[in-house]
Amino acid sequence: MDSDLKILLNVALLNRNGLKISKIAEMEQEEIRAKVSEISIIDFDGDAQLDALMLSMIEMDELKFDRIVSTNIRQIGFERTMLEVIYPFLDKLSLMWLTGSIVPAQENFISNLIRQKIVVAIDSLPYSAGRTCNKFFVYLPEGEKQELSILFMHYLIKCRGNQVIYLGQNISTNDLIDAYEISKPNYIFTMITETYANKPVQQYVDQLSESFPEADILLSGYQVVAQDVESTRNITILKSLFDAIEMLNAIKKGGCKK
Repeated sequence: MDSDLKILLNVALLNRNGLKISKIAEMEQEEIRAKVSEISIIDFDGDAQLDALMLSMIEMDELKFDRIVSTNIRQIGFERTMLEVIYPFLDKLSLMWLTGSIVPAQENFISNLIRQKIVVAIDSLPYSAGRTCNKFFVYLPEGEKQELSILFMHYLIKCRGNQVIYLGQNISTNDLIDAYEISKPNYIFTMITETYANKPVQQYVDQLSESFPEADILLSGYQVVAQDVESTRNITILKSLFDAIEMLNAIKKGGCKK
C-alpha cells in the first residue's frame, strides 16, 4: 500500500508542477522520483506541499520534512506555518489514518517531528514575567492526548507576551488545585477532546469553575463543543482554534491584569 500511495503522491506533485499526466505516464518510476527530487519544495503550492509532507511521513524522511517546514517558517513565520501548512496536513493525516493508509510508526514519526518544531519555537520566545503580566496555566486533563494542540496553544499564549506555566498532560483536579495555590494564574486553559465521550463534560467544567473562582477558565476541544457546554461565570468556551486566537488577541489588546 505504501508503494502505491507514494506513486500517487509523486504523480500528483509532478502534475501540480506543470507536467501533463500523459507525459508522467511515459516515465519510469526512477525517473519520476528523480524529477520530484529536482523540484524545489519552496515553489510548491499549498496542495503540493501537503503531498510532499505526506511523502516525507510515508518514507520517514526527516530531511524532506524539515526542508518544507523550515522554509515556510522563514518565509511566513511559525504561527502561519502551523495554521496554513501543518494543521491542513494533520487534517489530511487523520483521513489517511481512518482509511488505514498509514501505520502507527509513520504517524509517531511525523508527530514527533512536529512536536520538536513547536518546542523549539516555544523555547525561542522571550520569557515574560512581572506582577503586571498575565499568567496562564496550560494543561491536559487525565486521559487527554492532544499534545500537539496544547503545545501550540502554549506557543500562541507565550508569543503574545503572557507568562505560561505548562503543566503538561494527565493532570488531575487535585494536582491542578495544588499548582494553583502555588502560582495563582489569571487564566487556565485546557482541552477536552477524547475523554467524557460517554459522560457529561459539564460536571468537570462546573468543578473547575467552583475550584478556581478567581481565574478565567478557557475551554476548547471536541467534547466541549459537541456537548454544548455552558459559558457561565468564569468559563469561556472557545469553539475553534481561531476563536482561541481571537480571545488571546483581545486579552493582549486589553492589557495585563494588575
